[in-house]
Amino acid sequence: MVNTPSILVIDSGVGGLSVCQSILAAGSPLQVIYFADDAFAPYGLLDEEVLEERLEKIISSMLAIHQPHLVVLACNTVSTLLLPQLRAQFDVPFVGVVPAIKPAAKRSTTNRIGLLATPATVTRAYTDDLIDDYAGNCEVIRVGSNELVLQAEGLLAGQSVSLEVIKLILKPFLSDDVTPSVDTIVLGCTHFPLLKGHLHTVLPEVDWVDSGAAIAKRVHSLLSGKNLQSHDLVPNSSDLIEHQIYFSQSLPNDVVFKAALVKLGFLKSELHLLNVK
Repeated sequence: MVNTPSILVIDSGVGGLSVCQSILAAGSPLQVIYFADDAFAPYGLLDEEVLEERLEKIISSMLAIHQPHLVVLACNTVSTLLLPQLRAQFDVPFVGVVPAIKPAAKRSTTNRIGLLATPATVTRAYTDDLIDDYAGNCEVIRVGSNELVLQAEGLLAGQSVSLEVIKLILKPFLSDDVTPSVDTIVLGCTHFPLLKGHLHTVLPEVDWVDSGAAIAKRVHSLLSGKNLQSHDLVPNSSDLIEHQIYFSQSLPNDVVFKAALVKLGFLKSELHLLNVK
C-alpha cells in the first residue's frame, strides 16, 4: 500500500499492542511495525545504560528495514528514561507513553484515584512528579504488580485469566472487602488495558483510565501534519494492510496469537523472529 503511513511501536512484550489497538481504531489506515523485545523483558528491571543501548540497536535496525514515519515507545520505563536521548539521536518523530494521571484526576469526583502499574513505575520519581503536577488535590493509592503483566501475556497466548489473582491484586483499592476506596484507577502499564474487561468484572464501579486514546490522537496528528494520512486509499483498505510483528527471542503460537491480533484490529499480520545485535 504505497500511500499507507507506517509506525514503529516498541515494547518489551505484547503490552504495547493495547496502544496499537487504540491507534488502529482512531483514524485512517496505517501499517504497524511492532517490536516485542521479549529477549530483554521486562524493561523495568534493566539498567538505564543497557536499556538505552538496546533501544538504539532496535530503532536503528527497524529504521533500516522499514523506514517508518514515526516511533511509538509503548513502555512507561523507556518513555520516562530515554525519550529525550532517542529524539536527539534519530531523525524521526517519537511518541512516548506516561501514566494517565492528569485525565484521571480530572475525571475523579471523589479526589481519590488509584495507580495500577509495574513496581518500577509506581516508585519512579517521574511518577511522583506527575502526581505532584496534575493530581496534587487527590489522594493517590499506588499498587505495583508484575503478575498482571504475566496475565496479559498469557491472555494473548490463549491462556485463561485468573479472576482470583486479579481480585487479590486489586484488594488495596478496597476500603473493605467489597467497596472501592477510589472512583478512578489509572492503568499505568501498557499490558494492563488488555485486561480491562477482566478488571471491570472485578471492580465494575471504577472508571478505568489509560493513555491509549491520547497516544492515538497524537500519532494521527503527527501523521496528518506530515501529510501522511491515507484518505485517498480505496474503501476497506485496512483489510489489505499487512502489519509486521517482530519478536527478539521466541515466536508465539501462530494460530492463537493471530486470532488475538484480529480482535485488536490487526486484520492481517506477519510474524517474524529477529535477533537484534
